Amino acid sequence: MTRFRPAVLMLTAALAAFSPVAVQAQSTMDDAQRKAIEGVVRDYLMQHPEIILEAVDALQQRQKQAEEDRARQALAANKKALFQNPADPVVGNPQGDITVVEFFDYQCGYCKAVQGDTQKLIKDDGKIRFVLKEFPILGPASVVASKAALASRAQGKYVEYHNALMAHRGQLDEDTIMRLAKSVGIDGDKLKKDMESPDVLKVIASNQALAEQLGIRGTPAFIFGDELVPGAIKLDEMKRLVGAARKG
Repeated sequence: MTRFRPAVLMLTAALAAFSPVAVQAQSTMDDAQRKAIEGVVRDYLMQHPEIILEAVDALQQRQKQAEEDRARQALAANKKALFQNPADPVVGNPQGDITVVEFFDYQCGYCKAVQGDTQKLIKDDGKIRFVLKEFPILGPASVVASKAALASRAQGKYVEYHNALMAHRGQLDEDTIMRLAKSVGIDGDKLKKDMESPDVLKVIASNQALAEQLGIRGTPAFIFGDELVPGAIKLDEMKRLVGAARKG
């Protein structure tokens, strides 16, 4: 019975708010009267429990809509940081007519699962500018991998190294990260030094702050135009979102 009490109290408050008689008598309502109203509401809910489910569903829809509205506002307020930050690696067509953004983590299985589809999307379309947002959230090894990937830009090896890290299956550790760097021709000693560059650390911190503003809590997360799409999506859905962004 206790699980109904919050709903009873809310409905009682609603009845009090909209009933003229209740409003006039509100200051003089005693405990017995209040309990009587609660009893009526409880009996009704017991006879019609679907109302609670409808109310919960309506609340969830409102919350979802509110989150989507906040995300759109955050997207609008952070367009330059999302799409035009010179510190972000870019693949695909640098002069493309549309920009797609992906927040990812090198230890994220879902990110690895969609890697093939994102590469095919870029290749087949030919007009997509694809921004990669390093967003290491799955532990210390993810941070090391992102720092190494960003540092590899100083040796002109980001794309090769990024692909090698994404292709790796299993957990990452520092030895594996450095081994993969060597496999694509990266100087390990220089890489370790560049990993601690303030510029590298700034990119990761900026991406984390940006993700927080957008309400991004997991990876992957994509942005197509003015639409934030959390989670792994298939190639057909990516193509649809690209088409919608172009029209928009």
